[in-house]
Amino acid sequence: MSKQKRVSHPLYSLLPTDVEGFDSLAELALEMRWSWNHAADQVWRQLDPALWALTHNPWGVLQTVSRDQIERVSADPVFRKSVDDLVQAKRQAAETPTWFQQTYPQSPLTDVAYFSMEFMLSEALPIYSGGLGNVAGDQLKAASDLGVPVIGVGLLYQQGYFRQLIGNDGAQQAIFPYNDPGQLPITPLRHSNGGGCGYSSTCRVTRSGCAPGRSRLAE
Repeated sequence: MSKQKRVSHPLYSLLPTDVEGFDSLAELALEMRWSWNHAADQVWRQLDPALWALTHNPWGVLQTVSRDQIERVSADPVFRKSVDDLVQAKRQAAETPTWFQQTYPQSPLTDVAYFSMEFMLSEALPIYSGGLGNVAGDQLKAASDLGVPVIGVGLLYQQGYFRQLIGNDGAQQAIFPYNDPGQLPITPLRHSNGGGCGYSSTCRVTRSGCAPGRSRLAE
């Protein structure tokens, strides 16, 4: 599979990183644009169809599935080629000039901060509940597609939107799952001295290293 520098994630050392091709899977799992470009869905479905159907969280699937299962599925040449093709397509997209770069090649605009209480990027990242998150998420996705250097700045809620259950007595019950940062498709942001300052979720990485449409989340 494709060679890739290992991602920076606090749980990475606990995962079966010595399995051939794992780095490519991790690269795909932490790329949020797959939440609206479903080309990689089959990868996660092959690893754990039940968990994928339940969560649609590639990073959660990759953490949960057994080492034996990763090795077994990765031994399939068709699966390996599929992952390699997806990684190559992701990297080619990062190298392709965007609309913004082509239309405004000399623009002094480098970063635009977009502050919002919610961003609906994926059900795997439940930091939204309704219309505000929907609009903000769509605008970040559009910025990502166009290459406009927008950075979403929001909040990483400990509890996302609630799940509604109906009890035996017919009454509604609200269940608030805990958002474990280690199981969410996000990576820590660090100051130059190594201290933490939040988390990052990337929609698209460009040649310059800027990530139009990415989110920065404060705890």
